[in-house]
Amino acid sequence: MDLNDLDRPLSRAELLARVRGAAGLLSLLTDRVDGEVMDAAGPGLRVVANYAVGYDNVDVAAASARGIPVTNTPDVLTDATADLTWALILAAVRRVAEGDRIMRRGAFPGWSPLYLLGGEVTGATLGLFGFGRIGRAVARRAAGFGMRVIRHDPRSAGAEPGTASVSFDVLLAESDILSIHAPLTEETRHRFGLAEFGRMKRTAVLVNTARGPIVREPDLVVALRNGLLAGAGLDVYEDEPRTAPGLADLDRVVLAPHLGSATLETRTRMAHLAVDNVLAALAGRRPPACVNLGELKG
Repeated sequence: MDLNDLDRPLSRAELLARVRGAAGLLSLLTDRVDGEVMDAAGPGLRVVANYAVGYDNVDVAAASARGIPVTNTPDVLTDATADLTWALILAAVRRVAEGDRIMRRGAFPGWSPLYLLGGEVTGATLGLFGFGRIGRAVARRAAGFGMRVIRHDPRSAGAEPGTASVSFDVLLAESDILSIHAPLTEETRHRFGLAEFGRMKRTAVLVNTARGPIVREPDLVVALRNGLLAGAGLDVYEDEPRTAPGLADLDRVVLAPHLGSATLETRTRMAHLAVDNVLAALAGRRPPACVNLGELKG
């Protein structure tokens, strides 16, 4: 067994070298696992277990063509990511991070009626782009704030108590807070750009805890600079770990370093599930969370 114990992603060269001869690969979301990596591992590779719920970093088609199961870690990180989403919503809407920076540099001038006014969360309209496990968990938490919840998910239009399925145009026009929970696909890449921001309320706040490239980040900088949006809360970035030029200079944006699943309990559960996926595949059993089972059967 070859274990990366450096608490950092392997470089591309390291990954290609260290995967050779592996029967199983437990990959991080920062590892680009494509046909080159699979071929470097050799014909004995029998499973790619991604340590994340998203698997856009894995070429699933290439794995399926080679008969290799690809697995992920759903469910176990749902609540932690939904909680972090709400931390970003509240911090962005109520300008908490901005106020924290003011206090730390000793620039608080004292209380006044109009100082650092934010928006309301209670009674506002929460829009959800994507309505899988995490989106649903975010919606459940919205009930405590008496919010109207609308959702748009191209993959699912079924009924859901307490929410309303709407078109993408309505989602943009009516959301006071728009939170992104869709996977990164060719359809969702850069789904939010300057044109979309221009169709949102100028008082709206955008939150993204899904995948960075769903938002065209330079356009978000332009939108925030020009008052097309009131603020944003981000946990993921288009060119992670870098941010678009100018983004970090904006007061009305809260930036978190990809903390969605970053609790000890959740990361431990993710590790257990990823290992269970590997062990099942190597034993010839169906992995608990296989994303390409149908393709393998076909």
